[in-house]
Amino acid sequence: MGGFATFVVGLAVLVAILIFLGVKSVPQGMEYTVERFGRYTQTLMPGLNFIIPIMDRIGRKINMMETVLDVPSQEIITKDNAIVRVDGVVFYQVLDAAKAAYEVNNLEFAILNLTMTNLRTVMGSMDLDELLSKRDEINARLLVVVDEATTPWGVKVIRIEIKDIAPPKDLVDSMARQMKAERDKRASILTAEGERQAAILAAEGQKQAAILEADGRKESAFRDAEARERLAQAEARATLMLSEAIGKGNVQAINYFIAQKYVEAIGKLAAAPNEKVLLMPLDTAGLVGTLAGVSELAQEALRKTAVRS
Repeated sequence: MGGFATFVVGLAVLVAILIFLGVKSVPQGMEYTVERFGRYTQTLMPGLNFIIPIMDRIGRKINMMETVLDVPSQEIITKDNAIVRVDGVVFYQVLDAAKAAYEVNNLEFAILNLTMTNLRTVMGSMDLDELLSKRDEINARLLVVVDEATTPWGVKVIRIEIKDIAPPKDLVDSMARQMKAERDKRASILTAEGERQAAILAAEGQKQAAILEADGRKESAFRDAEARERLAQAEARATLMLSEAIGKGNVQAINYFIAQKYVEAIGKLAAAPNEKVLLMPLDTAGLVGTLAGVSELAQEALRKTAVRS
């Protein structure tokens, strides 16, 4: 009985060991491949799994989470023979653990070298100016090529980003001088364009001022002519009225007319610019006598007109 008990205890211990070896716990974000006598049979998902001890064993432990892979800096010769240093990053994720484990040896190394090779191919077919201005296009082209190449490995390349493009120092200095010259050129063009616009605006302003001045002179001349016309009409009406008054025998009208003309003549003589001092003996009685004499002549003319009629 003692030997049988030992056998039972040993068997129980063996079964416990086998069960322990057959239970596998897979953490979240990981997948394990199972090999039976060296051949792949299945993939263990996250959680509690069971395998056959001794016959089965864990082959590869594959990280199924998105992974970032640094692309080391390398020198690239562009299409226009410029040498630049470029580095970047690759974001990828394993979708099929079996393919990632058995279709390629050293998955990260393979993805890294594939990316670096295609990076040289894509960027080597472009000019330096295109490299510096079309990073999005470079990233897109690399992503298409590398993702297609890694599909048989059960890998999905999510993004490829160029981190830095560093031309040589002498080329950077040359680019800086070229940029400065281009900016100076644009500044000169803008200055010349501004002066041209200013000259055009000034000419337009002078043109408008001349037009307005001409319109003002035209309006002023029109108004002066209209005023002279009205003055002539008024004088004509006054002369007509005076003539009618004289014809009717109104002596006061002719006296008023002669006196008005006399006063106007004296005013014009006093206002003459070439006269500084005006000395004029003015005999009021003589003026009255003159007016009276003129009045008598007018009366005589009126009487003769009446006798003839």
